[in-house]
Amino acid sequence: MAFNTVWIPDKNQLKSQYNEFHAHFAVLLKRLEDHLRATVKVSALLTYKTRVKSFDSYYKKLLKFPPTDPAIRFPLVTDLIGIRIVCPFLQNLSEVENILIKNFTVREVERKGADRTFCEFGYESTHILADIPESFKVGLLLPENLIFEVQIRTILQDAWAEVEHELIYKFEFSPFDFPLKRKFASINASLSLADILFQEIRDAQTSLNMELDRRREQFYLRADEFTDGLLGDHSGAEEKSGMNSSNTSSLETIDTMIFYAIKAHNNGDFQTAETLYTKILNQKPNALVASIVYKHRGMAFFAQGAYEDAYKDFSASLNENPKNFRSYYYAGIVLMMTDKNPEAIEMFTKSLEINGYQAHVYFRRALAYFQENQLILALHDLDNAAALGLSAEEEKKLRAAIAKKIDMV
Repeated sequence: MAFNTVWIPDKNQLKSQYNEFHAHFAVLLKRLEDHLRATVKVSALLTYKTRVKSFDSYYKKLLKFPPTDPAIRFPLVTDLIGIRIVCPFLQNLSEVENILIKNFTVREVERKGADRTFCEFGYESTHILADIPESFKVGLLLPENLIFEVQIRTILQDAWAEVEHELIYKFEFSPFDFPLKRKFASINASLSLADILFQEIRDAQTSLNMELDRRREQFYLRADEFTDGLLGDHSGAEEKSGMNSSNTSSLETIDTMIFYAIKAHNNGDFQTAETLYTKILNQKPNALVASIVYKHRGMAFFAQGAYEDAYKDFSASLNENPKNFRSYYYAGIVLMMTDKNPEAIEMFTKSLEINGYQAHVYFRRALAYFQENQLILALHDLDNAAALGLSAEEEKKLRAAIAKKIDMV
């Protein structure tokens, strides 16, 4: 009569071996975590959860998935060393995954929950199994062929996984009755939808910020032409080409209108930009929104050389929100370009009173002091601007011009 050979682990022997390794596992885990924190920088909001699997959890999993080779002295499970990286947005999941693939020898990538239908529930998570680099093992006593697992989740995926663990997995319970299943599916679907919406909002913000950066750059280019003229550089800057006006009748929400107004502004279509900015203001938005829109429209006027209209809009922006330090700064630049340096100095000073860490504002006020022959004050502001990171080229030009004036006095 033949008997099936069944692998029966010696629990006490395995526990003794586990205890020998445990302190070394902990050191290894810390090395891996430190390396990941230094390497994975897709967001400042990443959080890390790490653990060495407890012996009891290790032993239970070993019984569930016994080794194919009973001769192995210390059989391994894939998630003995585990690191979870929790990300704020869905986009971060693939970004983290790509970084891991580039930096480690990856054995397996599993996307749990990806094959579920809309009526099923369960957590979603990306699990990556990877080899441990030899340099991380130096000085450690470790079992052969040890690997580690990285789980990548969003904040909401992680929250769902924790709750699911408590309600289902931990108690070995699975809902059979349809209304209860529907409740779990509804919760899971709501969290998945929230993740998608968060990512869409993030994408929209990223696009808007890119347009804002382009618009500020164009504003500063025009202001820099004036500065270069003061300091003897007449090379100027290239003009941006315009574009045809677009149909704005279908744009209804303030967010949409702001985005398309800034986009038109950046492309030199000032007529469309002004139309959209004015349309927003006609809707009587709250003071904070109105302040921002007046500021944007003022920048559009400024870009066209309509300095009087620009100054009126910057002043209107400040009437709506007296704490808008950028509007003080922009108003100051307009005043400088219309040869009103004392008033410009006052505007720059108010901007710095609200936010004293603006290198460019110290630089512009130094220019205004320079124009007014208040050279000591100009040098003081230039020193502050340099301390806050003003480019060496800008500092060098103005400092040379101040020195030249001092020699002439």
